[in-house]
Amino acid sequence: MSYFWTGWQPVLHTLLIVVVGYLVLVILLRSTGPRTMSKMTPLDFVIAVTVGSTFGRTVTAVDVSLAQAVAALTSLVVLQWVLAAARARWYVMRRVLDSPPVLLYYDGELQHRALRRHRLTEADVYTAARQSGKGSLTDIQVVVLKQDGSLGVIMGASMGDGSSVLPFAERD
Repeated sequence: MSYFWTGWQPVLHTLLIVVVGYLVLVILLRSTGPRTMSKMTPLDFVIAVTVGSTFGRTVTAVDVSLAQAVAALTSLVVLQWVLAAARARWYVMRRVLDSPPVLLYYDGELQHRALRRHRLTEADVYTAARQSGKGSLTDIQVVVLKQDGSLGVIMGASMGDGSSVLPFAERD
């Protein structure tokens, strides 16, 4: 019987660890900036790692009951859903959970403060320009650190009024 149920105390302990651990991971990943999880949002990254880790632990540990495993995985999915719904509904949650785009190069000037703050170098900006097929920053209007951690390049001719970047970008 202990293979399926070992009592409420381990289940409640697992629920507490999942909720607290998940929130701590989101906060830690959010505070380290978008480059930490390139191509993933913090919520995507946390759920991928924690679900995988929880499942791996469940499969390999003899002291984890089925009820604990189900409680842990269910808690992660529900917590992910609740945070994603809150993010979609409330601006404050978006500010807490998302990283805004950051201007690294704008209108002919490198944004040195933003580069330092996000642990990037001028070479990273030049690399983004080269990867976009440009050998110079002359025709480039903006290089932005996107929410997924990648660098985006917008050409001067494509900038238009900048309404897709400027209102949302963090400025230093």
